[in-house]
Amino acid sequence: MRHMVLIATAWMMGTGAAAANFTQCIGQLRADAARSGISQNVIAQALAINQPDEKVLRLSKVQPEFKTPIWDYMGFLVDEERVRDGQAMMRKYDRILRAAEQRFGVDRHVIAAVWGVETNFGSEAGDNFLPHALATLVCEGGRREAFWRGELMAALKLVDHGDLTLDELYGSWAGAFGQTQFIPTTYQRLAVDFDGDGRRDLVKSVADALGSTANYLKRAGWRTGQPWMIEVVVPSGYKGPTGRNTRASLATWAGRGVTRADGRPLSGGGEAGLLLPAGPNGPGFLVYPNFNAIYAYNQAESYALAISHLADRMAGYPPLRTPWPTDDPGLSRAQRLQLQKLLAARGYDVGEPDGKIGAQSRAAIAAAEQAAGMPPTGRAGSKIYRALGGR
Repeated sequence: MRHMVLIATAWMMGTGAAAANFTQCIGQLRADAARSGISQNVIAQALAINQPDEKVLRLSKVQPEFKTPIWDYMGFLVDEERVRDGQAMMRKYDRILRAAEQRFGVDRHVIAAVWGVETNFGSEAGDNFLPHALATLVCEGGRREAFWRGELMAALKLVDHGDLTLDELYGSWAGAFGQTQFIPTTYQRLAVDFDGDGRRDLVKSVADALGSTANYLKRAGWRTGQPWMIEVVVPSGYKGPTGRNTRASLATWAGRGVTRADGRPLSGGGEAGLLLPAGPNGPGFLVYPNFNAIYAYNQAESYALAISHLADRMAGYPPLRTPWPTDDPGLSRAQRLQLQKLLAARGYDVGEPDGKIGAQSRAAIAAAEQAAGMPPTGRAGSKIYRALGGR
């Protein structure tokens, strides 16, 4: 950890070999961009950079301090606030969502769920200037240098071709941007002009963003009219096959003792795989090929589960029927915000409470846990929340 901080500090001081190497690297990127046909005007404005982005260096190098339990991940991504907001946004943009569903065959609730999880329906798209972030990642070197270079050139071409302006190239430290967080090469391949104005603008045009998301899912293998996930219960001590690609008919799953969580018969066509993200004592899910299309968007099963469940909730289905197997469930975003306020009221430094649990909040939580005689995990869970007076 100290080694990483020293590297980042050396970069930011702009002195010595690191600064010289960075300047040389930016010069090479300018030359590469020119050879790619990007205009000098765009190159000059985008790559007027003399030092790397320290925040990007830190985020790219420092590993997460702990692995997020599935009940934490689902707790803040699929909370009641996001369900309500999502249903309101679906009503507001009903015409666009139905048009995207009609054209691409992707269920509109899933399209809206991607929008909700990726940027909270367009409100949290990221504040990193992409050319600076991507140039930093290229010049840092490493095994993904060629990938970052390709994304940087693609981002500049989007501006050069008139889809976007440089002022719109703000997003995540890793290059995803827009209302549904496309990386630049995916933007080039799959973005569509869904509002008919002649531009593919996934930053300011809700129609383009939702249409492009539907196009992505269709290209990823979405099967029109087919389900994506159902919650199930497995027999106590289940040791049978699992995995999203280990598929069998529903009749086969029923023969293995798997039942629907809502008590209805397990019947229907098609084949599905079984996921048990918290083991056989927690919620189970039969997932269909459409789940894999969602998985392709951000290759993590927890992410695809969150999208799938949020889509179900926005369609009117209830919360998960089987509780997570923990005595310390995760918190919603509102509860996380309240936890920060409770910590601040007791003198712990959490910065400005915003509901986002970063390093500063984790340190404060760990200190509060220790003071309360609890193991200092730094995790925003229900136990410390209740210990501090949360309701």
